[in-house]
Amino acid sequence: MERIIDDFVRQRLLVTGDVVLDEYVWGEVDRVSPEAPVPVVRVCDEGLVPGGAANAVRNVVALGGAADCCAVVGDDPSGRHIAEMLKDIGVDPQGLVVVRDRPTTRKTRVIANRQQIARFDRESFTPPPREARRRLLTAIERRLGDCDGVVVADYGKGVFTRSMASALMRRCKEAGVPVAVDPKQQLAGFEGAALLKPNLRETESLAGLRIDGHDDLIRAGGRLRRRSRAEAVVVTRGGDGMTLFSGNADPLDVPAVAREVFDVQGAGDTAIAALALAQRAGATLHEAAVIANAAASVVVGKVGTATASAAEVKAALPAALDASRSGS
Repeated sequence: MERIIDDFVRQRLLVTGDVVLDEYVWGEVDRVSPEAPVPVVRVCDEGLVPGGAANAVRNVVALGGAADCCAVVGDDPSGRHIAEMLKDIGVDPQGLVVVRDRPTTRKTRVIANRQQIARFDRESFTPPPREARRRLLTAIERRLGDCDGVVVADYGKGVFTRSMASALMRRCKEAGVPVAVDPKQQLAGFEGAALLKPNLRETESLAGLRIDGHDDLIRAGGRLRRRSRAEAVVVTRGGDGMTLFSGNADPLDVPAVAREVFDVQGAGDTAIAALALAQRAGATLHEAAVIANAAASVVVGKVGTATASAAEVKAALPAALDASRSGS
């Protein structure tokens, strides 16, 4: 499988969806406020990192692939931060569509004594104006000829309405470019994707079935695949790994390696980036899942929205392979 990871450098993915600016405020707590029963955080450090679709882009690049990013941002400091961050990792920000009077999504997390104690969200769920959506589709269409695959990181912020998703899928089909979708709230419009990657909670919601055990998961995943008409569905289950649904094969569990988890934030972005890169590099779905489990095991061992490098994934691969065999 190392050969597959080595081949990431030959892959180019176009990432679209909802970009987020993740802001972290780190501090320490040793007293309660006299003004209200809340902790007083003594701020020690602050930082900004790309989140959402922008984090998926960052993971593609960290894993060795090339990436383009097409997304909507606001005409605000957060949007300009996203553009500069893309430049810093060698990604052309010209695919960003700037929209006035619509904020760039910004999530501020306060972490004290290694525990998140508060989060502040600045965002809009209103779809961008029609002209902005048209410009976004144009930006995507211009780049389809140069990419090996498309990744959609849909965080449900209103950009990918049903009609927008349908228009994207139609253009990708015409260009012969496979699409991997990380859905949060909807399937409508994304039918026929090469890969669908919801987590367990999203699978429950999208399938309309409560998942209380493995049998429920199998039913929900099967229903999701039928409804989405996706070539494959990969349900990510955190520390329990992934369950794969594809072809006429029985669903397959791919366990993850057990390790200490510091922060799961952004692990889904890592997983979709690794899955899409691996499949475009010629991996089977099972091989792609093992590689994605290895990549996710790297990022959950870091604090904050993190990435995994190709070298880190290779180092984690033996343990991920051993874990996957335990489920065979």
